Amino acid sequence: MTVVKKLSIQNIRSHDKFKINLSPTVTVIVGNNGSGKTSIIEAIYVALQGTSFKGSDNDILRYDSPWWRIDIEFDNFTKRTITLDPELSSGRKKIVVGDKVMYRLPAKFKHPVVLFEPDDLRLLHGSPTRRRQFIDRFISQLDPLYQNAIRKYDRALKQRNNLLKKRNVGQNELFVWDIALSEYGAYIIEKRIAFIEQINSKLNDQYNSIAMSHNIASVHYSNTYIGDIKQKLLNDLHGHIDRDKALGFTSTGPHRHDVIFKFNNYSALDVASRGEVRTIVLAIKFMEVEIIEQITNIKPIILLDDVFSELDASRRQAITKYLRHYQTIITTTDADAVVQGLKKNTNLISL
Repeated sequence: MTVVKKLSIQNIRSHDKFKINLSPTVTVIVGNNGSGKTSIIEAIYVALQGTSFKGSDNDILRYDSPWWRIDIEFDNFTKRTITLDPELSSGRKKIVVGDKVMYRLPAKFKHPVVLFEPDDLRLLHGSPTRRRQFIDRFISQLDPLYQNAIRKYDRALKQRNNLLKKRNVGQNELFVWDIALSEYGAYIIEKRIAFIEQINSKLNDQYNSIAMSHNIASVHYSNTYIGDIKQKLLNDLHGHIDRDKALGFTSTGPHRHDVIFKFNNYSALDVASRGEVRTIVLAIKFMEVEIIEQITNIKPIILLDDVFSELDASRRQAITKYLRHYQTIITTTDADAVVQGLKKNTNLISL
């Protein structure tokens, strides 16, 4: 099992310099709100996935600092360095893995990560955008082509929306972007539906193993497609041109879709309690770990950012059961809420 052994960061958000040795099992980082705990989790995520889960490369830069840098070392002594100096002509971050210099982290150098943050506990109550991002981030770790399709879809969507804001734009001008949106959109939808079906095959059992209950939990894609998805998307785009012109943006496609959660065959938002909703999210996170390991044959590194304080004792215990075989980095304001039930060799770091 490959694990991160050391982390060093410079000029990352509130940190000027920070170094840490990580346990191969569990590292708990304790500090008050605003002490920079999440920034450490973010830096690890950037080093392993190449991008932040919170913002752009420039957002990470500490106020009034000229550059930032992240260094990590794995237990097999391989190292990687990621830097960003906005003053350089490229204006892009540079990634150095061994003797290779890159400006985007290729899939073969990405290490699978399962991130669990407080917003995830509010996944069901959040916006459709949050649920789409949750699903898209998961799929992207398993399918490098998926993230590429997302980027190309977003670029085409931006171009089409810019045209829709112009007066007297014709269908011929929009056609090239309609083709691109239908092509990349069909790939995105197919992958989302397949992934959700994979979750549904085990979600109910996973939920009840945590809750010790006999409820029915399920997840569904908001839009149903039969036959040629690409042609259906193209027809929808053409059929909504007049409305899109009036609105000034594209009103149909996977960027408008949602993920629907049900509990005992009803909308989970309507009938599930707060604890039941959180158990659904926990079950999905545990499945994320298992699916990634099953498909990649690599144990993902688990990042838990200040979530223990929002869980009751039984759900904390459920989490600790899943930490025994994975490297896990946890942030918290209350160490006592975390360390109970964890192994004795837990590495405890105070900020």
